[in-house]
Amino acid sequence: MNRAAPVPVLTIDGPSGSGKGTVSRLVAERLGWRMLDSGALYRAIGYAAGMADLDLSDAEAMTRCAQTTKIRFHPSADGHDTHIFVNGHDATDELRTETAGAAASAIASIPSVRQALVELQLSFRKAPGLVADGRDMGTVIFPDAPFKVFLTASAAERARRRHKQLKEKGLKVTLTDLQREIEARDARDASRTVAPLKPAPDAVLLDTTGMPIEDVVANVLTVVQR
Repeated sequence: MNRAAPVPVLTIDGPSGSGKGTVSRLVAERLGWRMLDSGALYRAIGYAAGMADLDLSDAEAMTRCAQTTKIRFHPSADGHDTHIFVNGHDATDELRTETAGAAASAIASIPSVRQALVELQLSFRKAPGLVADGRDMGTVIFPDAPFKVFLTASAAERARRRHKQLKEKGLKVTLTDLQREIEARDARDASRTVAPLKPAPDAVLLDTTGMPIEDVVANVLTVVQR
């Protein structure tokens, strides 16, 4: 009896601000594949924990939160965005803040929280294919993925990009503070004992510093098309 070929997966890993989210969305659209924003899952758990006034350093409480929080992704009316509902509340805007990002980074270092989200992430692997965006997609969640990319950029470049995004949303932050937060998060993500931020051995490394987004998308698409 012949087994069906596994659904293809393209993993796009990298640090905060490397362009993973935008690139993953555009590549998924071009390929007609599904998309997994794994970072949004951790942000959603952090958000739910905040709403319940839980201590982010309490591993047991965070694990229960990860196991019980209901997360739902729903496309916007125009199809160009995705709304994220956490326990029935549209938390899309809240999950894009630096506070949510810091909370996600903090709880992502808890092994039992990561384990609680594994099956949920694996469930996104459905035909015709999946673009998985995160920090450990190619190393832990989908190690058998046939296509892997690791995006990076200088901390200064990533801070400038994030500063522009937040200004467009009317949020006031300083470039200096953003770069400091990004560098701190890089260090935290790279040094954690479970699923540290690092490229998979078979990933294509792509430095996006100074590179237009369309060029990044084109480079990533060549990894799949070749």
